[in-house]
Amino acid sequence: MAFKRTIHAVDTHAGEPMRVITGGVPHIPGNTVHEKMVWLRENDDQLRKLMLREPRGYPPLCCNIIVPPSHPDADAGYIIMEQVEYPVMSGGNTISVVTVLLEMGMLPMKEPVTELILEAPAGLIGIKAECRNGKVKSVTFKNVPAFAAHLDAKIQVPHLGEVTVDVGWGGMFYVIADVRQFPHIELTPEHGAEIARISAMIRQAAIEQLPVAHPDYPGIGITISQLSGPTDSPDADWKNAVTVASGELDWDNPSTWTGALDRCPCGTGTCAKMAILHAKGELPLNQDFRHQGVLGNVFTGRLVEETRIGDYTAVVPTITGTSWIYGLNTYVLDHDDPFTEGFVVSDIWA
Repeated sequence: MAFKRTIHAVDTHAGEPMRVITGGVPHIPGNTVHEKMVWLRENDDQLRKLMLREPRGYPPLCCNIIVPPSHPDADAGYIIMEQVEYPVMSGGNTISVVTVLLEMGMLPMKEPVTELILEAPAGLIGIKAECRNGKVKSVTFKNVPAFAAHLDAKIQVPHLGEVTVDVGWGGMFYVIADVRQFPHIELTPEHGAEIARISAMIRQAAIEQLPVAHPDYPGIGITISQLSGPTDSPDADWKNAVTVASGELDWDNPSTWTGALDRCPCGTGTCAKMAILHAKGELPLNQDFRHQGVLGNVFTGRLVEETRIGDYTAVVPTITGTSWIYGLNTYVLDHDDPFTEGFVVSDIWA
């Protein structure tokens, strides 16, 4: 064989680059997509590293694997891979997976609306895709329930002092801080390095000081952070910048106080933010919440019902957004390549 591994993928973005693997991955054992995710994490984590690290990837990149669903109602399954974890759910990645499945003909497209069900590691995700002239114009998905875990909590962040934060679940646990606590920062690309630095420090302090637990996913803690604030755009209600970890933070090594900004408005981050606003009485059910990302594009969220997750009062959110295909690629690993898991260098990686 010419190559040790050959992976076929479609590259997409919603601002954030999100790769979708469509072929080249052997059978992944497991009775559910969640079990497949766990097996992959424990037995073939090389694939995640190979696709997300250099030379095939870089810090902001996410990656998904299309897999057969286990649930009889699901049309397809997918596993989400990010730089330091396998999230059970991701909004931007879901929108990208739907776009690839339909525009590449892997599932039939029906115009003007295609309805389908995907199986994420978190469970079944209902999809409505607006389609026109063979293109996916927007995707709306009904997410898993979201809830607030901590409201207006005070944490001590080394070198920053006291910071007030909220913690919410939207498919991942987010620590969210109002950016107005840091008057020198604006939620713009020009402030990206400082946003990443402060967000990474807040995330680590929250991990250490604010315990969280999801009844269905024991062991999953806070893994991601969001700076949030008002917007001057007439097309949005709120603005955010989510920072994804690109390595472990070491308080004794300032070069690790960084991460990669999510370039899209962030679907699960929007769900977490909406759950927090609802818990504070600031966002009712059935009202659009237009959430602007650091590049200016918008995901529109809506809370459609209340429910419960364990002891938490929760809400069921929907998210609408758009992703675009920008590449059709075959990635390979040469037999003689010594970097079988890719590599990272601390000029751009934590």
